[in-house]
Amino acid sequence: MRTVLVVLFDDVQSLDVTGPLEVFAGAEQHTPGTYRISTASLDGTPVRTSSGLTLVPDHTLATAPAPHTLLVPGGRGTRNPAPEVVDWLREHGPSADRLVSVCTGAILLAEAGFLDGRRATTHWAYCDTLARHHPAIEVDPDPIYVRDGHVATSAGVTSGIDLALALVEEDIGREAALDIARQLVVFLRRPGNQAQFSAQLAAQTAQREPLREVQRWITEHPGDDLSVDHLAARARLSPRHFARAFRAETGMTPGRYVDRVRLEHARRLLEDTSDGVEEISRACGYGTAEAMRRAFVKALATSPAEYRRRFRPAAVPAPARIR
Repeated sequence: MRTVLVVLFDDVQSLDVTGPLEVFAGAEQHTPGTYRISTASLDGTPVRTSSGLTLVPDHTLATAPAPHTLLVPGGRGTRNPAPEVVDWLREHGPSADRLVSVCTGAILLAEAGFLDGRRATTHWAYCDTLARHHPAIEVDPDPIYVRDGHVATSAGVTSGIDLALALVEEDIGREAALDIARQLVVFLRRPGNQAQFSAQLAAQTAQREPLREVQRWITEHPGDDLSVDHLAARARLSPRHFARAFRAETGMTPGRYVDRVRLEHARRLLEDTSDGVEEISRACGYGTAEAMRRAFVKALATSPAEYRRRFRPAAVPAPARIR
């Protein structure tokens, strides 16, 4: 029996609490005796979430059971946390088998000193703040969750569900996690190193229509020649002017944007089709399977074949053949 203890405080993000709790509760229903779920606030009084929902804790922090998994949610309440909550985390965190944060809950773990020397993530909007205030942390703004030893941090809101599913899979197996994911109507197959945003959302939308049209073209034609010279010609700009304007208006270079679009397209084809790696590499503009493999290893620390094995559903229909 693993005790999951969730720390509550005023202005907590409600989904940071209820999302993971639904996963752990589903696991307990699937395999009774797996988890004991508890919540606690500083003095045991109800807390009001940032959306106005009132949550009634089971315990005070002082009387809470010793946790196997100590989960710290995020929300506006992490911006100016009660010193007593940070002190309690600092004192009791070391005895937990797992320290988990959702969204800006990472700020509380950082304040308590648990993230120094570790790789961590949080909501994309607060990654710079976390890195600036805690330079000893290796803040990675891209993944939806990061695991470093017994410490796990996740990005904004729904990524807490992804992380909780990964923990359940580790504890009681993939089939249980799949069953819970189905019940919650979510995907089990989002890897932790999946980007918080798609390429289109990670980049800003350009202000000028010619550049916006180029962004659309890249997304719709990842297998085409997407060199700066060709893209600049589509925008009717010189290559130098195009590269400078694209970066200024989108926040990333044309090459970086193309890399992200191609990687995202390749991931989707690996997940959703039975097309071969060679075919996918050509469709996504890599040219060869080896070039795509290098791109995957660099961005996701895994090969295309391993990515497909881990994250494609059990049965993906083969492409229909035209007779």
